[in-house]
Parts: sequence; C-alpha cells; structure tokens
Amino acid sequence: MNVEKDLKKDGITVIKPLDTLTVTLIAQFVAQKLACSFPFYGFNYNKLFMKICNIPMYIADVPNSMGEANYFYKNSSIYFRDGLSIEDMKKYAVHEFIHFYQELKDKNNVLYRLGLCDFTGFKIHGMALNEAAVQLIASKALKTECEIVKYYDIEFPTNTPNCYPIICNLVNQMAYVIGENVLFDSTFNSNLKFIKAFINLCGERTFYKIESNLDKILDIEGKIISLSSKIENDSLSEKLTAKASYKIGVYKNIIKYTFFETQNLILTSYFDRKLDNVYSYQEIEDYRKKLYNYKDLLGTTDNYTFFNDYYINIMSSLDEKYEALDNAQLGIIPYKRNIFETIIQKIRALIKANVTDIKLENSKE
Repeated sequence: MNVEKDLKKDGITVIKPLDTLTVTLIAQFVAQKLACSFPFYGFNYNKLFMKICNIPMYIADVPNSMGEANYFYKNSSIYFRDGLSIEDMKKYAVHEFIHFYQELKDKNNVLYRLGLCDFTGFKIHGMALNEAAVQLIASKALKTECEIVKYYDIEFPTNTPNCYPIICNLVNQMAYVIGENVLFDSTFNSNLKFIKAFINLCGERTFYKIESNLDKILDIEGKIISLSSKIENDSLSEKLTAKASYKIGVYKNIIKYTFFETQNLILTSYFDRKLDNVYSYQEIEDYRKKLYNYKDLLGTTDNYTFFNDYYINIMSSLDEKYEALDNAQLGIIPYKRNIFETIIQKIRALIKANVTDIKLENSKE
C-alpha cells in the first residue's frame, strides 16, 4: 500500500505488467550489452539474464520529468512510459538495470547507497553524479556516438544527447582526470574508490562543491521540464504563462553559470595540483598533452576564454620547468645570493685587486 502511495506521489500510474516475452527480450539485450562491453567487472551473461528476468516491469503513465523509464527502488521495479516500442524499452532498460544492480540495502531492506549516491544523511546527495555515471555506462554499452550539441547556450560534446547531457559532460570531465575505469567500478559496485581518488587529486572541498553543483543542475532541469510541460499543455493563464517563461529563462542562466563554474573548478583543481608534481621531461610532456586534450571535452560559449587563458599561463610555468631541468643537466644551478655571500664575494674581489696593484708596483721598481 505504501509503495502505491509513493508511486502516486511521484506521478506514476501503473497500466499493466510487462508480458513475459517482452521481459525476456529485454533481459537478453541488456545482459549481452553489459557482458560484452564490461568484461573486466566479472559479468556473466547467464547470471545477468536471470537477474533481469526476475525484475518486475510495468507499462505506466510516467511524468515527463522522469524520462521514458524509471527504476523505483522501494519495490525494485522498472516502469516504462506507455507507448514505447520494444526496441526503445531495451535501450532504456540498460540504465534502469544498472540502478537495480548497484543498490545496497540494510537488513531492514532500507536503501542506504545507490552507486555514487548516498542515502544515509538527512539529505540525499550525489544523485546527479550517480545518474550521469550510470548514463555514461549505458551509452558506452550501447555504443552511442559522440556528437556536438547545444543546450542553454552551451556547446559541448556528448554521447548522451537526450539524457542528462549537461551533467554527463561534467562527469565525463571528472572521469578524464581520475580514470573512467575507477568511475565505472564505483558506479557498478557502490564503493568509494572514485570519490576518494578525486578527493586525493583535487581536494575534498572541491569534490563536495562539484557534487553539490551537479545536484543543483539536475534539480533545476527538473523544474524547467515541469514548467515547460505546463506551458505546452495550456494549463496556465496568460499571466502565469509569462511568469513561467520568465522563470525558465532565469533557471537556464543559473544552469549556464553553474556549468562553467563547475567545469573551471574541475580543470584548475586537478591541473594546479598536478603541476607541483611534474619533475622530468617526460612528465612535463605527459602533463602538456593531457591538458591540451582536455579541450576536446569542454563546453564553450561565445565569450568563454577561461581555458585558453589558463592554458597559456600553464605553458609559461612548464617553460620554466624545462629551463630549470636544462640548467640542472648543464650543471648550472640558479640561486639567489644572501647578504653574507655578497659581502664575501666583494671582499675577495678587493683582495684580488690589491694583490694585482702590489705586483704592478713591484714590477715598476
């Protein structure tokens, strides 16, 4: 009864259970995609297939803000929007099954962790980070090609153009500096490896700021979808429609600002710290390449110059490191003289000059 109330609260109305044949076809598709795409995580096709077959699946009326499919952790079931084709359900099921796979519940069957999302505090945090990571995995399993898209006046590359594209781009940037395999490991197995690795390389305060910004973007996008749906359905008066349109504009600007704040924070927190640990020619070159290739992940807009300015400053710092290494190899060790050393040098110069004068006087005699 509680589950039914929770479903109704979220706007989900069940129409009918999915038939056995459709569930079987979905299970075959999802198991095959995950087993083939991620062989290093110990996935076994037959075990995955059986797990998926045992998940209750339903056709339902689902709110626009919840997408085409939704995994409901309170009863471990998947709900597909009414009207989807079997092929579409197969694709959306990849994302939803990962949620089923990653959930951790206590002995009372209470969810306390879902991949990178923590349910133990007063407020759920990390939801956006986890959703983006799951979608990146799903896109990799489905071999979705990368394309350039534009949302909220931000142009950026993504292989998830229709599902969480903004936060997926930012989490992909996090994965670039930390490692995709670490991200996927933590997402599948609900461990803290990725979070700890990111904190170690970029700082604890930085991580929690980024996590908070991602949740903020996800929440605001939900509000935009909700307002847009009301406008499209003509459920608002002219005055309220104008007010809703204004709010949408404000929300879009907030997302744009938060996106670039987050992107710049990921970039600088990693490469600033990494620069302090670059000591050899090879390390300098590896660092330069990694920073240069970061440009291929960036979201940009007409007046975005942060990365170019940052890159130029870093290149200047790398030149200094090159010069220091060259001097060290030639035996030239640059240093600043202290006052005592300067005085000694002047005394030696004076003594040498006096000795020369004495020799000249003696030669004249």
